[in-house]
Amino acid sequence: MAVLFWFSAQSDLNSGLGALDLIGRKIVHVGSYALLTWLWFRALRGTVPRPMLSAAVIAFTYAITDEYHQHFVHGRHGSPIDVLIDSVGIAAIAIWQERRRP
Repeated sequence: MAVLFWFSAQSDLNSGLGALDLIGRKIVHVGSYALLTWLWFRALRGTVPRPMLSAAVIAFTYAITDEYHQHFVHGRHGSPIDVLIDSVGIAAIAIWQERRRP
């Protein structure tokens, strides 16, 4: 979460590659939040009744607060669309983990 916060605090992450840059950053959004969800799942497993649900809620809440944080960073803006993109990563790891369960 600290790494995500650090990247969110950067005023400009644009590489100048146009559409490729935009697509790449959105793929990173999905992957980052999938990883965050998986890490929370691993940390919560055995400690709460529904660790994947808890992990997904934590990651989704963080996605919202991360976008809110970006409103205060010069050159950045928060976007509900980015929260939806983050949610794709959260949902993907949740579905993957649920399919792995015996």
